[in-house]
Amino acid sequence: MESILLEYGWTLLILIGLEGLLSADNALVMAVIAKHLPVDQKKKAINYGIIMAFFFRFGALFAISFIANVWQVQAIGAAYLLYLGLKHVIKARFGKKNEKVEEDIEEESKGKGFWPTVGKIALADLAFAIDSILAAVALALGLPDSPIGEFGGMDGGKFAVIVLGGIAGLILIKYAATWFVQLLEKRPALETTAYAIVAWVGVKLAVLTLAHDEIGVLAHDFPHSTVWTLTFYGILVAIALLGWFAPGKETTKDDGDGKTDEK
Repeated sequence: MESILLEYGWTLLILIGLEGLLSADNALVMAVIAKHLPVDQKKKAINYGIIMAFFFRFGALFAISFIANVWQVQAIGAAYLLYLGLKHVIKARFGKKNEKVEEDIEEESKGKGFWPTVGKIALADLAFAIDSILAAVALALGLPDSPIGEFGGMDGGKFAVIVLGGIAGLILIKYAATWFVQLLEKRPALETTAYAIVAWVGVKLAVLTLAHDEIGVLAHDFPHSTVWTLTFYGILVAIALLGWFAPGKETTKDDGDGKTDEK
């Protein structure tokens, strides 16, 4: 029982950390969406948007709990997480960021009233939440069954971990997003690290899919074996440490026109 509690607690901590890093971008987008509103309405719009987002997220979590154990859904989720994570990592390594994204979002939001802005904030959060919800489901499905029983088609303990992770994400957006934004300013590699972890979680979901009885590529018990559990968490911690100790922003020498280039 103690080992199960330890694994559940460790998974929840990973989810909270991942939610925190991913919530930084979410919070920035919310702030930009509400930027056109009067000062006294900005905070209200974001607060109401987060409240609406909570119900949207819970609805999405409840719906996905019924189909989370269907191997086709697991396969689609694994493919999406791998695509999302690798796309961001490759773009961060070889591509260039679109500097006009925030300007475009602000331009689209101009002219919208208070409640349309609240609705847009809630929908924006749901769009961001899909990634973290799938990652949470992938992590939770690899946990051992709890003695709580089933809820919504899946183990109650696993569902509780997913819900708590989702609630943590909303709380972090509301109260800790500014800190995470500052952290990403100091350690920009952490954003790429978060998406690398998302891709690695996609691998975990792929392993669950391949071990499904109808697929049978891997042994049914392999996703819950000690070897795979230690391998998964060992690599996850290694990714996190690499991201944390990666060098911060550097600038090149003046190119002659008085400007410096960031790397």
